[in-house]
Amino acid sequence: MKMSFLKKANIPQILFSVLVLSSCGKDKNNSENEAVKEKDTLGKMVPMGPEKKITAAYVNSVKGRINHFYNKNWPNNSMNGSFLVAKNGQIIFERYNGFANKNEGTKITADTPVQIASVSKVLTATAVLKLINLGKLDLDQKVNTILKTFPYEECTVRMLLCHRSGMRNYAYFTDRDKSVWDRHNQLTNKDILDILATKNIGLESRVGTRFAYCNTNYAMLALIIEKITGLTYKEAMSQMIFKPLGMTHTYVFDDDKERKNIVPSYKGNGVEIGFDYLDNVYGDKNIFSTVRDLLKFDRARNAPNFLKPALLKEVYTGQSNERKGTKNYGLGIRMINWETGQNFYFHNGWWHGNTSSYITLQKEGVTIIALSNKMTRNTYAVRKLAPVFGDYPFQFKDEE
Repeated sequence: MKMSFLKKANIPQILFSVLVLSSCGKDKNNSENEAVKEKDTLGKMVPMGPEKKITAAYVNSVKGRINHFYNKNWPNNSMNGSFLVAKNGQIIFERYNGFANKNEGTKITADTPVQIASVSKVLTATAVLKLINLGKLDLDQKVNTILKTFPYEECTVRMLLCHRSGMRNYAYFTDRDKSVWDRHNQLTNKDILDILATKNIGLESRVGTRFAYCNTNYAMLALIIEKITGLTYKEAMSQMIFKPLGMTHTYVFDDDKERKNIVPSYKGNGVEIGFDYLDNVYGDKNIFSTVRDLLKFDRARNAPNFLKPALLKEVYTGQSNERKGTKNYGLGIRMINWETGQNFYFHNGWWHGNTSSYITLQKEGVTIIALSNKMTRNTYAVRKLAPVFGDYPFQFKDEE
């Protein structure tokens, strides 16, 4: 009787203790979760996660047309590079052909990183957008509030992203005047900023008045990434994008350290193309990657949690509407907007003998990527595959 009373009397106390311990456990878990969140001061990319499985019947329905396209554009496996088509992150078709290095006799494989040229701009823009998304940076912030010596007062981060700064291409104003730059010296991003700040480099057009594709914009964005993160561009890209997404064969090229180790590029006749004084500038180019790594990147950009909805809408809204037409540029992405309401998002690249094309068909969940280290414009023809997957008005003829 006495024992029963004691047990009964302790029930409220026991329940109270359980609730307290439970609450402490939750508080501890919440604190740990908050600590994890606080550690991500970079806005790291997050992988897409599982997507809807595609069926063998679907693969068979499109694979023949892709194979036909490939054989027509690169007969007898003449492509020197990598080619991949995927849906929902699942590879439908891929090919790897040609030499990574002719002198050494090494062949291009799925693990061979090649220079992706201006497709690098999509990755640079992504890092900037993630910093904006995190509140580290404002889209319409004046550039000279970040890069203090930047001379064009009205230019904003948005204008750099969508090529409306009015700046001249650094390749031109450093090439023609020795008083501006001695081409015997390697040019760096910081050098470009110093030249802009001290050499009275005029604008091609008034800031914010028109679209003009210009590599200088993305060289400046790379410096902004460095300023905001406190890391080198190379390390920031690795921590924000490459490592979180498992892009194990992707890196930013450092001409001073890696010249002997990279996959070289070639002219159309197979002659190797050497380096020049512009090869140390990054942000606009100089990312080396593979088609499989870029597929991971594409799916992460299409993940629901990539950016806040309002910012994401800005990315895929044409920012250059002074001339009526279908071609436009968003925030780090090219686009074609047809009157039917259909939109096509992509970015091409060229540097030395490297050509690249990245296409993301968002409605269909399709990714098309082609990379070549031997000069050919056929890389850009991959857009003709879009009609295989959706209502895109490009010419695709099986008989071609």
